[in-house]
Amino acid sequence: MVLPFPMEKGLTLPQDCRHFLHSLRMRSKYALFLAFVVVVFVFIEKENKIISRVSDKLKQIPQSLVDANSTDPALVLAENASLLSLSELDSAFTKLQSRLRNLSLQLGVAPAEEAEEETAEWEPEQPQEPRPPAEAPPRRHLLLMATTRTGSSFVGEFFNQQGNIFYLFEPLWHIERTVSFEQGGANAAGSALVYRDVLKQLFLCDLYLLEHFIIPAPEDHLTQFVFRRGSSRSLCEDPVCTPLVKKVFEKYPCKNRRCGLLNMTLAAEACRSKEHMAIKAVRIRQLEFLQPLAEDPRLDLRVIQLVRDPRAVLASRMVAFADKYETWKKWVAKGQDQLREEEVQRLKGNCESIRLSAELGLRQPAWLRGRYMLVRYEDVALRPLQKAQEMYRFAGIPLTPQVEDWIQKNTQAAHDGIYSTQKNSSEQFEKWRFSMPFKLAQVVQAACGPAMRLFGYKPVQDAASLSNRSVSLLEERGTFWVT
Repeated sequence: MVLPFPMEKGLTLPQDCRHFLHSLRMRSKYALFLAFVVVVFVFIEKENKIISRVSDKLKQIPQSLVDANSTDPALVLAENASLLSLSELDSAFTKLQSRLRNLSLQLGVAPAEEAEEETAEWEPEQPQEPRPPAEAPPRRHLLLMATTRTGSSFVGEFFNQQGNIFYLFEPLWHIERTVSFEQGGANAAGSALVYRDVLKQLFLCDLYLLEHFIIPAPEDHLTQFVFRRGSSRSLCEDPVCTPLVKKVFEKYPCKNRRCGLLNMTLAAEACRSKEHMAIKAVRIRQLEFLQPLAEDPRLDLRVIQLVRDPRAVLASRMVAFADKYETWKKWVAKGQDQLREEEVQRLKGNCESIRLSAELGLRQPAWLRGRYMLVRYEDVALRPLQKAQEMYRFAGIPLTPQVEDWIQKNTQAAHDGIYSTQKNSSEQFEKWRFSMPFKLAQVVQAACGPAMRLFGYKPVQDAASLSNRSVSLLEERGTFWVT
């Protein structure tokens, strides 16, 4: 080491200075050596990474494809599996990348970089994670609420004919035959509560509940006494329709095929498998009792209240239930005996219960908003397909061609039995006008005046108007009926 100032010959440095200079020389050597080691290590690591990356790419290419594209291995790897120099590595890798791109284009496969760009640009066209299935439409629980002889069996077929609806025909008939209820007062309210609770369980497909009301009681969930089984297609289809058992006969068999005893377990499973459920009931008359069903989160209730001209209803009941209306028939035939007041009050009470329920529905309380529809049978008879479309739209269920075909075929039929669902509806709905005595119409108009005004049924003032088809007894009703 050269000192920054001259020293005379023979002059010696102190011992401390010599140690310091020696230590400084050693540290400088170690620092230079360490720096050299770090530089070499970094260079080697960089070279190894590049070599590894290129080697991996080369391993992915079949040898036949390399030969086909005249790739010279001498440009890539030397015999010792190392590159000749970093410059040669860069040159070789560039040439290899160009040949790989040409090869990919020949094979019809986009290079990796271009594929990544296409993936970013056309992401919807690339395979994606499986999407969850589309959410199923909400299950509707439809109640066709009516009274006897209002055409409810005919209108109920609009839903019975739809394949994805589990339809039950008058299941509450069993409760009425089993549980004793007296007319009016607390007993009427009690019956309504029982009907409501049974109705809720049926909407939840708990068909086992009916077994407590079927007489004789089912054995092993098998019964031959379900009321009007044949009026429910869902109870007569596979797999609910089991093979026929010899010498065993049902009281209410299926119409178009012969089935074994009704298995309530299979019926409940069929109920759960259908998308929607519908029940026709003529024993639910107080709409307010249905509020718990409308507010039950497990249900999506829709109520269609079907009404008919009370004069037509009475005329039909006097034919269908002749024994119950014997007093009325004698009064009409003889004209001498005074019609008992209790009979008139019963008629009035029936009309009032229907009217009060309709007024509640039309007021649209919060719990019933969007869940209630009022329909006149006469409108259905005149325009069956149009009214069917309106009812299905209200229920939120698509109307199928199967239902439309049934309506077309069965509203032009010549059949007109008491319980028939096949009839020329546009001709039959006013047939009662030509057989009802004027004095009978007067009694109904007096007892049911408020209900007739609400529903748009016009009173008649004389016998000639009653029997004159050109005199309309209907007031026009529009969207007022759908709430």
